[in-house]
Amino acid sequence: MFGTSGIRGEVGDEVTAELALAVGRALPSEGYERVVVGRDIRESGTILVDALTAGVRECGGDVIEVGVAPTPTVARAVDWLEADAGVVVTASHNPAKDNGIKLWSPSGQAFDTERRAAITDRVENERYDLEDWTGLGDRSHHDGVLERHVETVVDSVGEVDGLEVVVDVGNGAGSVTADALLELGCEVRTLNAQQDGRFPGRPSEPNAETLTDLQQLVGATDADLGVAHDGDGDRMMAVDERGEFVPKDLLLALFAREAASDGDRVAAPVDTSLAVDDALAAVGASVTRTAVGDVYVAERATEPGVVFGGEPSGAWIWPDETLCPDGPLAACTLAAMVARDGPLGDAVDDLETYPIRRTSLEVENKTAVMDRIEATVRERELAIDALDGIRIDHGDGWTLVRPSGTEPVIRVTAEARDPERADALFEDTRALVADAADAE
Repeated sequence: MFGTSGIRGEVGDEVTAELALAVGRALPSEGYERVVVGRDIRESGTILVDALTAGVRECGGDVIEVGVAPTPTVARAVDWLEADAGVVVTASHNPAKDNGIKLWSPSGQAFDTERRAAITDRVENERYDLEDWTGLGDRSHHDGVLERHVETVVDSVGEVDGLEVVVDVGNGAGSVTADALLELGCEVRTLNAQQDGRFPGRPSEPNAETLTDLQQLVGATDADLGVAHDGDGDRMMAVDERGEFVPKDLLLALFAREAASDGDRVAAPVDTSLAVDDALAAVGASVTRTAVGDVYVAERATEPGVVFGGEPSGAWIWPDETLCPDGPLAACTLAAMVARDGPLGDAVDDLETYPIRRTSLEVENKTAVMDRIEATVRERELAIDALDGIRIDHGDGWTLVRPSGTEPVIRVTAEARDPERADALFEDTRALVADAADAE
């Protein structure tokens, strides 16, 4: 039921009011008696919130609604409002036809594997503790969480006077960023700031292809920085003062190096570039790799010595602040770095970059093919990590063979510090997957 980023799918098919009702019933049945509920700007969210809150109350739980708000705002509000759990009705960066449900604990961490499994069990087996008419829960509304999030970010970052920043809100819920930057002393210009769950300005996911308007505006003006969010404001990507999109792995490297010092660790997925390893090695820190998905990065960020967690998709986690990816905090932290250290483009240019090769191979039975690949790799006595797919450390590079979670394909990735070595590793690994598929 849960993917790596909660429940998500097309409205009226995978995601329905019936499902939202079931999840709502499961929460107090599992002991979460006080629940904060918010949503992104998709119109379908109004129906799903109604159903989910009805389910919570039907099983005796109390609901505190905070309305339309960024995911990190709702996640933080679980603690602020002394609740047991939080729910955000959102499909994050997915297209307008989708919606979803993501659950949060008081620490700001998304429900971990054990908690997700418990909710799934109750939903699939319809194990709910329904109350009679005397035991129904209350429903209340709370204003002020957006303002508190702004204050929290400002207090964390400090003053950033004189910087000119363009904020591409992406028609989503991430207005907190513009408000916080204004409070920090920045001159702020916005793009796609009107909330519209159809995402007319651009697709919800912020990447090099969707942020062309932001790149052009920053490049044509005196702006020092451009930042962009997805529909629910948990992701943040950046454009430098030249109007160039900052590569995702390099943005991770910059944040990681800023947060870490000698002996510290940074949590990042198995497909993270060597550029991050090298940036951290320069300050005596290291990468601890996780499965792909910000929920797994957050789980690792709870461990001692992990000072930052990041996923190149745009999810950035400072565990001392919150275990939720916080797009407004990331945007303001980046602005503070630029104000202190100078142009973002110079910082990006100073980082080493390495060639990465990627492809996908269609297969009929992903599980059987992956089993054969693992057996072959182990026979070769290579250094492997089977945390998420099969990652092989070749010393001067790495390869990753990972099955898609949604398609009948296996993805192949290879990176090395030398282009010819990257090509060789890529071709060898692609052949390995092809041979395993042909053996069916």
